[in-house]
Amino acid sequence: MCKWAPPSSGLQQGLPLQPLHRTCLLLALVACTTFASFLPVGSEGDSQESLLWNSAETAGLPWALGRREWSYHHLEGDVRLRRLYSANKFFLTIDRTGRVRGSRRRNHTDSLLEIRSVSVGVVVIRSVSTGLYLAMSKKGTLYGSAEYTADCQFRERIEENGYNTYAALRWKHRGGPMFVSLGGRGRPRGGHRTRRRHRSAHFLPMLPS
Repeated sequence: MCKWAPPSSGLQQGLPLQPLHRTCLLLALVACTTFASFLPVGSEGDSQESLLWNSAETAGLPWALGRREWSYHHLEGDVRLRRLYSANKFFLTIDRTGRVRGSRRRNHTDSLLEIRSVSVGVVVIRSVSTGLYLAMSKKGTLYGSAEYTADCQFRERIEENGYNTYAALRWKHRGGPMFVSLGGRGRPRGGHRTRRRHRSAHFLPMLPS
């Protein structure tokens, strides 16, 4: 009876690898090393979602990865310099008198804002030039506050169209949120008249030029 015997090859014990085998192994090692270099690296506990977000933020495109509400844990304590550009083409400004309004000028001194994350999804907005905080009163009126109070906290959310909305954290109107909003002439709208769907309440946080 004939017995099956494996074909002889350079991988048998005691025999050197043939050139073709060595080449295949080298190609496999190079492919694995190249793939690993493209994997995101984060601290222990970082989720894949937060790593993707950080990559998009670095590229200046925080809304390029989808149109849903993201986890903001990695932004706690984060400080960003931005200009808030409304969907109806105004830059939000806070002047030295505490007046909040919109300007068409891209490089308006009072439009450069410091957006600081104080907790998950909650930010404080402060004018760099005047040092005043954006605030909303119980009646929904926007104003610049010299002191940091609970009126200065806003819930930041990325909407489905890629714009951000900023709703007062402390105050509501009939159980619904009141939003930062600039009307057709650049004047702030009362929070009780705003809705999440309104274009006047939608802002793009733009990098300063």
